[in-house]
Amino acid sequence: MKMTKLFYSLAVTMLFAAGIVFTSCNTGNRENKTKENVEEIQQERIATAEEWAEFKSESERKIMENEARIGELKQKMMEPGVGLDSLRQNRIERLEERNNELRVKIRTYEDDKSDWESFKREFNHDMDEIGDAFEDLTIDNKK
Repeated sequence: MKMTKLFYSLAVTMLFAAGIVFTSCNTGNRENKTKENVEEIQQERIATAEEWAEFKSESERKIMENEARIGELKQKMMEPGVGLDSLRQNRIERLEERNNELRVKIRTYEDDKSDWESFKREFNHDMDEIGDAFEDLTIDNKK
């Protein structure tokens, strides 16, 4: 029995020691990763003049196309016999607000010059959402 207790005590001690070794090794890796993340954050990239000009031009074109589509939808709301429900009217108004918000984002980035990749990804995502909202709005679900 004493031998069994000794064996279990030795096994528990070895497991405990192995746990200490593993945690001390992982702490070093965590510190290295943290340093790498800090370096990446410090190296946030801003757009080159050429990238920005191309992106801005394309984005403004899309915003103007959205404005034209919104104008068409508003005109359609005014036509006699084409009654759009209040839900659709609210959606059209919200699309107009979101489109204006995108125009403001463009101006804000121009003044701000924050992280280019992050800005571009978020802006394109918002632009895609507006495109999807247009498609959802123009689909006639009534059969």
